Amino acid sequence: MTSRRHFAAGLGFAFIAAWIAFGFGDAVLCLLGAALFYAVARLLEGDIDLAELQGRFRGDSGASSGSTMRQSSRPRVQ
Repeated sequence: MTSRRHFAAGLGFAFIAAWIAFGFGDAVLCLLGAALFYAVARLLEGDIDLAELQGRFRGDSGASSGSTMRQSSRPRVQ
């Protein structure tokens, strides 16, 4: 299995190679496209819960919105 350091090194190499071959703007677009497809793949695999993310961005605790989100046992930092 690939460690995070190996993955970061490979990603850095790919970014520099794309930068040299296509230019900086196109290399950044390649990174953005990869991040988008990674997020979609995690969503389809069920690793990302959109309802939970939406509640986090709104600041909902889950109780007032009527959702069935599981509340964390850790206290919220205020």
